[in-house]
Amino acid sequence: MLARKPSRKVHSVIALLAALALVAAGCGGREAGTGEEEKTINIGYIAWDEDIAVTNLFKVLLEERGYTVNTTELEAGPTFAGLAQGNLDLFLDGWLPQTHADYWQQYGERLEDLGVWYDQATLNIAVPEYLTDINSIEDLKGRGAEFDGTITGIDPGAGLTRTTEQSAIPEYGLQDEYTLQTSSTTAMLASLEKSINEQQPIVVTLWHPHWAYARYPLKDLQDPRGAMGGAEQLHSIGRQGFGQDFPEITEMLQKFRLNDEQLASLENEINSAGKGQEPEAARRWAEANPDVINSFAPPR
Repeated sequence: MLARKPSRKVHSVIALLAALALVAAGCGGREAGTGEEEKTINIGYIAWDEDIAVTNLFKVLLEERGYTVNTTELEAGPTFAGLAQGNLDLFLDGWLPQTHADYWQQYGERLEDLGVWYDQATLNIAVPEYLTDINSIEDLKGRGAEFDGTITGIDPGAGLTRTTEQSAIPEYGLQDEYTLQTSSTTAMLASLEKSINEQQPIVVTLWHPHWAYARYPLKDLQDPRGAMGGAEQLHSIGRQGFGQDFPEITEMLQKFRLNDEQLASLENEINSAGKGQEPEAARRWAEANPDVINSFAPPR
């Protein structure tokens, strides 16, 4: 779930195009021509913690089953485009019916919905609990100076960003006092931690599920006008033809479910691991939670 100066934005676009070209060059997932399933799968993911977590979990599980798994980090738009073009095989974090609605409307006819694995996803605006007199998005009005006129957000291509900018801010009349500062999830969390350590005011865009709620004293602001939308579902989404090309994986995905506690513990395990250690952290979690794994990926 990146705010950049123009020169950096150009580099970002180039990087995204290069990543898609790289994926396209090595794209697998079709029938091998011998009746055997092709064993290479390309998974696109966005930099949201639940997606990083489940992508690494499936990478580990599928590699144990003999697949070669390539993962590519992209923003949401290029991820959906890559699926529609057949350059990516799978995406595990489609937020529907609201957050990724525009992308689904644009590309849905060329995609396959492979099932819901979590159904209590919400988009939120949150503040630290020590801001005791701010409990609703309505309470932010007239208080812009205390927050330096900033709502600290995540990447510009995220549905959360669009919902905050196009729905919540105008619905609550905050446009003259606040600017949504788009960034990366990592940068948002760094600002949040710094402000909490210093007991300073900060308002951020956040979502459930997220490990930040377990680590920091946070509260979601009430949304009496429903501007942030209701609870959503997290879907596994494949390119057209995925089910036919990957029947074993499709069956796993259709059975895959995580509850709040399970997802939080998986996210925490992955997030606590060092850079590059995410697959090993996912493997440790899988070994510690055999009942969960066996419910959708039993031993062969």
